[in-house]
Parts: sequence; C-alpha cells; structure tokens
Amino acid sequence: MSGDLEGYEVPIHTSLGAPILLAGAPRGIAIVNGTVAAAIGFGLQQWAAGLIAGALGHSLCVFAARRDPAFAPVLIRHLRHRSYFAC
Repeated sequence: MSGDLEGYEVPIHTSLGAPILLAGAPRGIAIVNGTVAAAIGFGLQQWAAGLIAGALGHSLCVFAARRDPAFAPVLIRHLRHRSYFAC
C-alpha cells in the first residue's frame, strides 16, 4: 500500500511547472533588453553599441537563468528589502 487513493491522481503537464523563457532568459527581461538595445541601435543610431548591449545583457540573463530561473523576482525582492536587512 503506497498511501495513494485511487482516482485522486492527476497528471500535470511539464509546461505548467516550467519557467517561461525566451531564448534562455526570462521573457519579460528579454523583451525589455531587446527594446533597450533597439532604442540604442535605432534611436541613437549607434548600432554597434546596441548590438553589444543587447548581446551582453541577454548573455547575463541567460547565465543567471541557468543558475535560477526565478532570479528576477528574487532580485527585485532583494532590492526592495535591502535597506531593511542592512548589515
């Protein structure tokens, strides 16, 4: 006897528990990063700086998301409570 009741098991699809990533980075951060890179590239007409900023920002986000896919909410919470837990 495993302790499971018959009829009370529901299969959960993997996509319900997986984080929403866009090219390996959290979706919201990837969209903001791409928008900022496009604004630098097209708006300021500094296309090389825009490409570098976009690639560097996205690479950092992918690196952080590999370590912890929920790094963005944790970072926001850390920045909000930093003054409360000052050492």
